[in-house]
Amino acid sequence: MTPQLIQPTGAAHTRIYSYGAARGQNAVPNEDLIEPIDSSDEWIRQRTGIITRVRADADTSAIDLAADAAAEAIERSGIPADKIDAVIVATISNPKQTPSVSAIVADRVGANPAAAYDLNAACAGFAYGVAQADALIRAGAAHYAVVIGTEKLSDVVDPTDRSISFLLGDGAGAVVVGPSETPGIGPTIWGSDGSKADAVGMNHTLTEFRDGLAPWPTLRQEGPTVFRWAVWEMVKVARQAIEAAGITPDDLAAFVPHQANMRIIDEFAKQLKLPESVVIGRDIETTGNTSAASIPLATHRLLEEHPELSGGLALQIGFGAGLVFGAQVVVLP
Repeated sequence: MTPQLIQPTGAAHTRIYSYGAARGQNAVPNEDLIEPIDSSDEWIRQRTGIITRVRADADTSAIDLAADAAAEAIERSGIPADKIDAVIVATISNPKQTPSVSAIVADRVGANPAAAYDLNAACAGFAYGVAQADALIRAGAAHYAVVIGTEKLSDVVDPTDRSISFLLGDGAGAVVVGPSETPGIGPTIWGSDGSKADAVGMNHTLTEFRDGLAPWPTLRQEGPTVFRWAVWEMVKVARQAIEAAGITPDDLAAFVPHQANMRIIDEFAKQLKLPESVVIGRDIETTGNTSAASIPLATHRLLEEHPELSGGLALQIGFGAGLVFGAQVVVLP
């Protein structure tokens, strides 16, 4: 007789228990960045909506930011750190190729020996991480998970680059995900379009830098291409996420898109025909674009400023380098 394997199953539903955040220590106004790009405060505000962005001290890493955000999320969740059995970190700015940010963070917050891994989906990374935490818990592979988006993009910015340098900030946002008696995380609509990978990403490789063939790799983008893709294609993804969750835009309490550009956020809201009652995350104004960290940072701020949103539905959508995207509707803690 062939032995029968045990295949575990987990909770029927999951939810987000709490948010945590850590922002760079320094507020950097537009005036500090305009000379190298021959620009003006007015030009940056009109094109992006950014007044200031936060950047971390030289001795603060993406790992430090991640650990601080995760520690706050765990404390707020009421779940003991040693009960966290999965730590997922979304980042494109790990200062080392290995070890992973997640393994170090798991140790720092007291979650050893949690499973720990990093994922690279750029500005969609947090949505990807939430999707994976939801799946792991419902599959019985984890009981509680911490999902973190963390970036120190000031390490990979060229101050003279007009395409993206003035957009970027540093920070980390985290959530604790766990079992729920009712559905708290809707289906994730995700994907990519690698055929347009050159539209936004690193301009050189580390091996080219090592061999003296290129300067230190930095982020670059084709602004008009990314704008058109984000507005027209990502609105379709947002609508799919709303439909898959079985709701309508009128049911939303909040909309938290990746904080890429204020014009994109405003056009998103217009295309989705969101009612005026929906609170929209606009953290980019004072934090900047923090890639994988932008959605949890923006949501953390919304909940601080609008505690009445607790228990409401939020649509979150991430999109970015590699033209990778992910969207889901969640119940706010």
